[in-house]
Amino acid sequence: MAGGKNYKIDMCHGPLFSRIILFSLPLMATNILQLMFHAADLVVVGRYASAEAMAAVGATSSLSVLILNIFFGLAAGVNVLVARYIGAKDNKNLSKTVHTAMAVAIYLGAAMAIVGLFVSKPILQLMATPENILDKSVLYMWIYSLGLPFVVIYNFGSAILRAAGDTSRPLYYMLIAGIINVLLNLFFVLVCKWDVAGVAVATKLSNVVSAALIWRALSSSSGHDRLDWHKIKLHWSSLWDMMKIGLPAGIQGSLFSISNITIQSSVNSLGWQAVAGNTAAQSLEGMVYVGSSSFYYAVMSFTGQNHGAKKYDRIIKSICYCLLSSCAFTITLGSIVYMFGRQLLHFYNPDHQVIIWGMLRLKILLASYFLCGCMDTINGALRGLGHSLKPMIVTLLGVCALRIFWVMVIFPLDRTMNNLMLSYPVTWIITASVNGLILFAVCRKMMHSPRPAFN
Repeated sequence: MAGGKNYKIDMCHGPLFSRIILFSLPLMATNILQLMFHAADLVVVGRYASAEAMAAVGATSSLSVLILNIFFGLAAGVNVLVARYIGAKDNKNLSKTVHTAMAVAIYLGAAMAIVGLFVSKPILQLMATPENILDKSVLYMWIYSLGLPFVVIYNFGSAILRAAGDTSRPLYYMLIAGIINVLLNLFFVLVCKWDVAGVAVATKLSNVVSAALIWRALSSSSGHDRLDWHKIKLHWSSLWDMMKIGLPAGIQGSLFSISNITIQSSVNSLGWQAVAGNTAAQSLEGMVYVGSSSFYYAVMSFTGQNHGAKKYDRIIKSICYCLLSSCAFTITLGSIVYMFGRQLLHFYNPDHQVIIWGMLRLKILLASYFLCGCMDTINGALRGLGHSLKPMIVTLLGVCALRIFWVMVIFPLDRTMNNLMLSYPVTWIITASVNGLILFAVCRKMMHSPRPAFN
């Protein structure tokens, strides 16, 4: 597209490592800004409303991530297909995939918004949300649900741009929306005194802005990835191909979140101060997770395009570079966050007990987050190569089932935050190891295919 020509990164030619970094850095910044949406909610209600209001927002985090992970998984299917068709120069299927993706975003986003209104309270009750914060948590989820169509449009649109090598404009759009979110947070909480409702409305309005900007970027394209309102419909062949990759990824993400919901429920049972401390720590961890998630999307896009172009040696190099980079970034960022952990937690909430609970989580998770980076990068590589069912099954067993087992069997033996948090690194290393063996087998078979193309 002419309008986005200068934003694209050529993934099939030229030096790989520098292009992976150029692709990933704006994506990291974008992810950080997305985290700032939620962090702004927590900081504003924690410092200018009450610790209970902060805990109410935090108690919804696992449920909101569950919903988002379904969409993120489907967006992965969009990303892989668009990247593959760009690499193969299959313009007809490229256009079909773009318009099918946006149709899914509209219909599914609206459906999930309606579902969210009805199931939020029962699910939060099942999660053992403390009674003193339940009503506020439900209110936050109701408002959150109404904004889901715009969240999905932004993420699907961003997946299309990333597949074309454009990670810069999603960053600019998220920056604009982030500034709007912070300003509206302060206005609604300080001036209107809306506390939880205020931060929820502010975040959803900023989602509308980011979705509108992404839509405009896709509509202004002059290439075959251009979005035309009149052509938005479900192309069943494109939808099927998208679902084959995206649906297992979405199921994996949702099951991943279900296991985290069981952990959140265990944290809820430790009291509201534990919930508040855990919530603040989760927000800080998100700053470390950007390294993991950014290289997940990078390896998925680079392997997808080069798979379409039949450049198998670039696929192997892309996987290796992304694995090393993910580990380096998560270790570096994790060390920095832990070093200033108490000060950062104090910024969210000055309560001494809240800080103690937060540091208990950070101590274990930040030391092992590079394992999560390895697991995500390996999963992304498998999806970029069109293998989405295998990592879903491994994650179902290695992460979801084992974490639920941990909560039900191991946690009751020692009901401490340390014991609960150990479930994360244990499941990361098991899942990464098994999926790593699968990826090795897939790459070995690919390199022995009859038509490898070297560059």
